[in-house]
Amino acid sequence: MNKNFVEELTWRGMLHDAMPGTEEHLMEEMRAAYVGIDPTADSLHIGHLVGVMMLRHFQLCGHKPYALVGGATGMIGDPSGKSAERNLLDEETLRHNQEALKAQLSKFLEFKGDAENTAVLVNNYDWMKDFSFLAFIRDVGKHITVNYMMAKDSVKKRLSSDAAEGMSFTEFTYQMVQGYDFLHLFREHQCTLQMGGSDQWGNITTGTELIRRIGNGKGYALTCPLITKADGTKFGKTEGGNVWLDPQRTSPYKFYQYWLNTSDADAEKYIKIFTFLSKEEISDLVHKHIEAPHQRELQRVLAKEVTIMVHSEEDYDNAVKASEVLFGKSTAEDLKGLNEATFLDVFEGVPQAEIARTEIEAGLDMIAALAAKTDFLNSNGEARRALKENSVSVNKEKVKEDYVITTSDLLNNKYVILNKGKKNTYIIRVV
Repeated sequence: MNKNFVEELTWRGMLHDAMPGTEEHLMEEMRAAYVGIDPTADSLHIGHLVGVMMLRHFQLCGHKPYALVGGATGMIGDPSGKSAERNLLDEETLRHNQEALKAQLSKFLEFKGDAENTAVLVNNYDWMKDFSFLAFIRDVGKHITVNYMMAKDSVKKRLSSDAAEGMSFTEFTYQMVQGYDFLHLFREHQCTLQMGGSDQWGNITTGTELIRRIGNGKGYALTCPLITKADGTKFGKTEGGNVWLDPQRTSPYKFYQYWLNTSDADAEKYIKIFTFLSKEEISDLVHKHIEAPHQRELQRVLAKEVTIMVHSEEDYDNAVKASEVLFGKSTAEDLKGLNEATFLDVFEGVPQAEIARTEIEAGLDMIAALAAKTDFLNSNGEARRALKENSVSVNKEKVKEDYVITTSDLLNNKYVILNKGKKNTYIIRVV
């Protein structure tokens, strides 16, 4: 017997709406469902993760997940929740993006193996590219009325009097194209359920309508809530933009920090959505957290689970080490273990001075390092006082006035970290 998928989503806070009969339909036998993913970039970001987690839970409950890369729909742009049209991509870019997304998805979904419910990746460009405009409006368009399409929220919002610009015909027909995907997957792969964010309800139900009218069958719709943050700011965004799954775009250290810095209210919600921990494990964690919120146990476990799931155990360990470099009691050894990219992430925004390599090779005395050559401290006198008070460290190790910085102090062969006390950090970069 399959595990109850709807029940699983419900306790995790991942169910927004489901068409009547969806739960019973899924309990009868193994079913196929899909989630559409927009291929406008060659990486997923954490905004995509909820849909991916839904597919993973679907597979864990014994069903067959389809990840649909919207090569065709990506060429049009979905009007839902958007106030302006999208840039359109060429086929080569879309294909490159599709391959990159599949590699990321395979960390979550089982694509290989003999099981009946292995995951499948499909691209709607493959069945839309040969469809002529005339054939589409004749075979699909005549089954849906304009009145039906106009009643959708995504359309209404864009056509309302306070919308800055109207909606192009291209975008207006988007729901038809997405609806046709559902019909195609229903016919070719016996796919009876489409899942997505709550803003997709209108597009998904257009698909169930096409299945009813053209396919003489029944399709189901299920949506998850759009993820929000308790403070009202946008989930998955930082000042630098999206939080990506690709380590080249968002380093594992920054990725880890994003989850670690979650508020208490959000952490309790996110740990159910973005991890596979059981109800009991989560309930224990929440209990511990209430007893000692300052230890941020929820955030720590959340950040650990998601970082390992998206990156690896090794990336997680490095991110923890890197976090301790800035905030904890780390040693020169720990600093030497950081690769340059992580080092730069950790010390982003820390003031720096450039010093010629020849000066380090000759040996740089502490007064020069602290004041004369760097302006880290205001004067030579202040540098002497700090050294006498034993409050100066080079690469996290305390030094006296007679210490000389040489090439053996260089981290990644070009950086030295100076600290005065715990709070003041400065970086010498060798050029």
